[in-house]
Amino acid sequence: MSASNPTSESASDAGQATAREAGRGGLAIAVAKVSFILVGFVQQLVFPRILDEAGYGAVSRMLAVVSILNNVIVATSLQGVSRMVAAAQPGAQAATIRATLRVHTVVALVASITFALLAGSIANWVEAPRAATPLRVAAGVVLCYGVYAPLVGSLNGRRRFVDQAGLDIFYGVSRTIAMTTTAYVFARFLGGDGALGAAIGFVASAALIVPIAVTRSGLGSKGPGGPDTREYLTFLLPVFVAQAGINLLLQADLLLLSNAAGKYARLMGLDDKEADKLLGPYRAAQLFGFLPYQLLMSVQFVLFPLLAKAHADGDPAQVRNLTKSGLRTAFVLTGLFAASIASIAPFLLRFAFPEPIAMGAVPFARFYVLGLASLAILGVASSALASLRRERLSMILTWCATGAVVAAILLTRKSDSFGPELLRSTAYATAGAMVVAGVAGCVLLRYAAGAFVSTASLVRVLVAVAVTVTAGSFLPWMGKLLVPVLGVAMAALYMIVLIALGELTKADLAMVRNVLGRGKKPKAA
Repeated sequence: MSASNPTSESASDAGQATAREAGRGGLAIAVAKVSFILVGFVQQLVFPRILDEAGYGAVSRMLAVVSILNNVIVATSLQGVSRMVAAAQPGAQAATIRATLRVHTVVALVASITFALLAGSIANWVEAPRAATPLRVAAGVVLCYGVYAPLVGSLNGRRRFVDQAGLDIFYGVSRTIAMTTTAYVFARFLGGDGALGAAIGFVASAALIVPIAVTRSGLGSKGPGGPDTREYLTFLLPVFVAQAGINLLLQADLLLLSNAAGKYARLMGLDDKEADKLLGPYRAAQLFGFLPYQLLMSVQFVLFPLLAKAHADGDPAQVRNLTKSGLRTAFVLTGLFAASIASIAPFLLRFAFPEPIAMGAVPFARFYVLGLASLAILGVASSALASLRRERLSMILTWCATGAVVAAILLTRKSDSFGPELLRSTAYATAGAMVVAGVAGCVLLRYAAGAFVSTASLVRVLVAVAVTVTAGSFLPWMGKLLVPVLGVAMAALYMIVLIALGELTKADLAMVRNVLGRGKKPKAA
């Protein structure tokens, strides 16, 4: 009878504890992201009901433009600070937080001022000169986020995922309340510019969250061990450029649509509000198309520090294991979200939006959602590459993807298209280009990490998606009350197909139970 190995058991217990900690962190962030997205949905449901169709289009455009720079600032800060804090020695974390926060505050100030100065030129390019004032106001959001995001990044680097999640949830609620309230007041009582009101509410909520985040994260302290400023900026630059590419990728189709619609409306002698009306249906489809990408953010936030730590430790086996398991999770979850949404996309639009907006998006929504699902995989691949110190590969990938989308839209668009035809051509071109970009991201990550999800898993996910979407396409409209029920049914069908194909097993259930702390406890020696 062999004696047990205490060292081996201790290592096993430590590994389980680490997995449980990471899993719970991922669960906390996932809950926060779902909450954030649900609150954002409420915001998108309210805007079309307190504004007219043109007003909803104008607000959508303002948010699209400011989100490009704003999200770049946020993502760069999160990745940069999280990575530096996670890699720092425990005694040097406070100095690292202080040093990185100082850098990001200066960057945010410069970015905010530059955005405000360029607001007029941006508004002219998107063929909406009246959008200049809301954009100048929204520059304040860039400044506030530039301070808030590194504070959250420090929490992520210290694996304080619950604190990070709590800030996300609170901010999502406060932002939605502020933006919808001010948009309503401005649209109904103060001149009719709902986009300006939304921008003011956006700034107010962003200013509110900064001091709250400081109380949770702290500002760090002076001392040895912080990163060299020049070295840190050298690291941030490719991440910044890569994130600029991916956020321009997110909004390029809507902005090109605004540019084309504004030009064609002017040439045809139509009121400029007719062009704004065209943005509403496209934004409605975008809202559902972005869901897989947004929901997969929880995987990215947990994968960042773990991959960075494994790479810093020089552990290629752990890098391969994390990449393979992370990609499998990403593919399974992306398939779940995309299949559930795409299968009943026309019903979801009619459930969520007023009839004119919904019916404008129905003809292209299903195909658009499936194409944009590749964006979720592209996002995971790009973030993983950055964590593996392949920032330049990530940068090249995202900018090539952006170029592919822009080229596809411009090459397939007819010169005289307007209305439904312009919407369809933009959506189809974007979806096709996004699939190509997602495949390219997977190839590059396989090259960098030396691992990829198994072919069998990939095929099973694709089969489950195909079965679910096909089944949903045969469903008749049964009224708004049954739309949530149908969504749950389609998600269940997807999971059943994966179980039947052998992709989801008892081992997956055991992993979930371990994350929740409900797995079997080891027996006493």
